Amino acid sequence: MAKVAKNLVLYGASGKLGDMLVIKQRAGKTILSVAPGESTAEPSEAQKVQRARFQQAVIYAKAQMADPDSKAAYAEKAAGGKTAYNVAVADFFSAPDIDEIDLGSYTGAVGDTIRVRATDDFKVTQVVVTIANADGSLVEEGDAVLQPNGLDWVYTATADNPSLEGDRIVVQAIDRPGNVTEEEQGL
Repeated sequence: MAKVAKNLVLYGASGKLGDMLVIKQRAGKTILSVAPGESTAEPSEAQKVQRARFQQAVIYAKAQMADPDSKAAYAEKAAGGKTAYNVAVADFFSAPDIDEIDLGSYTGAVGDTIRVRATDDFKVTQVVVTIANADGSLVEEGDAVLQPNGLDWVYTATADNPSLEGDRIVVQAIDRPGNVTEEEQGL
């Protein structure tokens, strides 16, 4: 791969020259590389799955670029030669992380809180908290509220739960493309 700076012949050029060269523009630089050849091998199942997932990422990113508000939000995160489109594709592939579930303030009473710290490469859009008894029956479920620090989500209990023994708290963090990360914690 060659990098060309201040070349009047190639300035602003991009694309393929025959079957031999590929010209790309990245971060104000012109990049020349050998054109890739066609693979003759049958793709593996993992490759087929990855190609399908990438196709979904491209469809998602194009839809985000068609919406001016979404495009502006992704453009705000674009840096270092990346475009809003690149950020949207990357966001599609990255599920949120649940960094912490704090049950210290939950005793089973109405009004008790559960704090969840959830992060994402772009943005967590929703955190859902489910409280279930030991037998699997639902005590309650609902959305947590994003706190002003932009990291923590707080769920406020709405149902009385007198027996906490064996109960499970299930937290789901959801990002803009709809990726879901789920974590369970026992009481």
